[in-house]
Amino acid sequence: MTNICKTVTLRKRSIKNGTMQSFYLDYYPGYRDESTMKVQRHESLGIYIYTKPKNQRERDYNDNMTEKAEAIRCRRFESIVNERYDFFDKEKQKGDFLAYFKKKAEEKNTKWENVYKYFERFVEGKCTFGEIDVDLCVRFMEYLQTTSQIHRTEKKLHTNTAAGYWLSFRAVLSISSQKQKYGLYLSLNRL
Repeated sequence: MTNICKTVTLRKRSIKNGTMQSFYLDYYPGYRDESTMKVQRHESLGIYIYTKPKNQRERDYNDNMTEKAEAIRCRRFESIVNERYDFFDKEKQKGDFLAYFKKKAEEKNTKWENVYKYFERFVEGKCTFGEIDVDLCVRFMEYLQTTSQIHRTEKKLHTNTAAGYWLSFRAVLSISSQKQKYGLYLSLNRL
């Protein structure tokens, strides 16, 4: 670990004739992308807010988007402090999480295969690594608590079964976080 002071600053820039602003992250010092060997200093978040909100709805929207941008900044800073720069690799984010999950489930046991089936049904057959975030995981946990059994659709999934499936899902995320996802598993430990 180096003794260089590292910062991640949330900044805004005007777009659309000054009526909207776009959030981006400013990294100091810059970080070298290992695949292209270029130094990364900025990352656009794709989050936009109104420059001059006209009503309460627009002010609420700005507050909500600002909170989301700040949450991303905090996750990036945590990753950088832990010297994990895989969030720059956009190709990994596009990878098929379901295919990865299925492979791990087949290697493990029947319980993991069942968790895979529920998760596949929950995401309707499509999920990339980039789509896995705390919000999706919380919604999956709630889904497990309310869904019916796969083979006996007239009965709900038992509480203990749902809890066991949730722990298995977190285990998959723990394995994938070591290779793909940064900090997600740590955030889920609080749930």
